[in-house]
Amino acid sequence: MDGRDWGLFLQPYEQAVEELKVKFKTLRTELKTRETYAPIEFVTGRVKRISSILEKAKRLNVPMESIETGIEDIAGIRIMCQFVDDIHRVAQLIRNRKDLTLVFEKDYVTNFKDSGYRSFHMIVEYPVQTAIGLKIVLAEVQIRTLAMNFWATIEHSLNYKYKESLPDDVRTRLKTAAEAAAVLDSEMSSIRKEILDAQRDFEEKSNMVSSVLSDIQDLYFFHRVREAVQFQLRFNELWEKEDGYAIRMLADEIRTALIKVKKSGGS
Repeated sequence: MDGRDWGLFLQPYEQAVEELKVKFKTLRTELKTRETYAPIEFVTGRVKRISSILEKAKRLNVPMESIETGIEDIAGIRIMCQFVDDIHRVAQLIRNRKDLTLVFEKDYVTNFKDSGYRSFHMIVEYPVQTAIGLKIVLAEVQIRTLAMNFWATIEHSLNYKYKESLPDDVRTRLKTAAEAAAVLDSEMSSIRKEILDAQRDFEEKSNMVSSVLSDIQDLYFFHRVREAVQFQLRFNELWEKEDGYAIRMLADEIRTALIKVKKSGGS
């Protein structure tokens, strides 16, 4: 092992991971605002452990002085999607970005590995502004469904346990599990519209309830206690009945009352 300061060496990668996580989470928020649906479910990231870097460098015969270019996943971002089609949408969004440069990609979704591994990998160059100037680091972005991620996490743990030499029976059962995960993804895609409609209805209901309760609190703030109490009692009754339409009508009534109060200066 060379005598480098590993903390200092990994710092730009840590910065890259944190910045990319923020950017992809912001992208998710923007897409939900613009389109009411975001192909990104959630984003995670990590910097490879020193021991893992050394083990991979040894396995790939990468000289220590070349690990910055020879090991592409020291900085890793993982983007989870609900549906397989979302993976390709996210990949295209990344290709279109101007704040990073795509180096190459590996489509293990269409061309999955013999083990059953499925994921979409994109190696990018990302500029990090350090205290001593600009540094370009490599980062790997993995895009996969929740089912793919569950399988890959289990496979990774087993490979670590068996030091990359899985027993034949475990390998066979893992491959069967991968096929089951692929069937699950296919089934979820076939009822995509129903799933999204249900999620949208839930979110609209949640937002409406939050709006109603917030407006009632605003009435208390303007000292309209009697109105606020009456609205709260009506809401409680409708909530117990699960009458979504009536709650929506009540929300409009409360909002109208609040607007009148604000126009009158709160008196």
